[in-house]
Amino acid sequence: MAKSKIPTDFSEADLSNPYFTHHSDHPGLVLISKSLNGDNYSAWKRAMILALNSKNKLGFVNGSIKAPSEEIDPEGYATWSRCNDMVHSWIVNTLNPEIVDSVIYYSTAHEVWEDLCKRFSQSNAPLIFEIQRDIACLQQEQPSVSTYYTKLKGLWDELASYNAVAHGAQQDQQKLMQFLMGLNESYSAIRGQILLMNPLPSVRQAYSSVSQEEKQCLLTSTNAAAESAASAAMAVRSNGKSSAT
Repeated sequence: MAKSKIPTDFSEADLSNPYFTHHSDHPGLVLISKSLNGDNYSAWKRAMILALNSKNKLGFVNGSIKAPSEEIDPEGYATWSRCNDMVHSWIVNTLNPEIVDSVIYYSTAHEVWEDLCKRFSQSNAPLIFEIQRDIACLQQEQPSVSTYYTKLKGLWDELASYNAVAHGAQQDQQKLMQFLMGLNESYSAIRGQILLMNPLPSVRQAYSSVSQEEKQCLLTSTNAAAESAASAAMAVRSNGKSSAT
């Protein structure tokens, strides 16, 4: 019998080999906290790709690691099958129960991955519309600049995952305008200064400038409140002395 091309002896840990499994890897492992419910496919897929790639198992879902012939290479096939079943289980562990039943009987992790892709990424137009609407309607209102920027950046990243926006300088300028339009009117002065810059800053630079302005305003407000309290206390003491005389 010819020697298997797939390593079957892992007496020494070889993290670069996709067939290597760590002692902590098991079928019940939940790789990510986000479960696929059908509406969050893009975010779920991204999280799974990161998790599987970190374990060097991405080839089992994208089809690049194919099964050897069971007849020609039984040992290699057994090793491949073990890893395939492990990855299959990891995917199933991140699916909502109603989705699990539709993929549990597939033979390979690649088949599961492809089925989910075809089902949940067929039409992105409605999702893209909702994200763009959320971006257009997002206003800072009461939250801090940091909270507002974080939420806006999350929407940008989600939209970018659908490849539905422009690239390069046009994309950067679009993000900058969206960020500035959603700021409270209390930042109208710094917003005007940013818009007069040539060339325009990146959205991160603009966020940094607005964040510094926010901190300065908070400091000024705190100092003013302290001075007001001190003045009030002094007035009370003065009135007390006047009453005593």
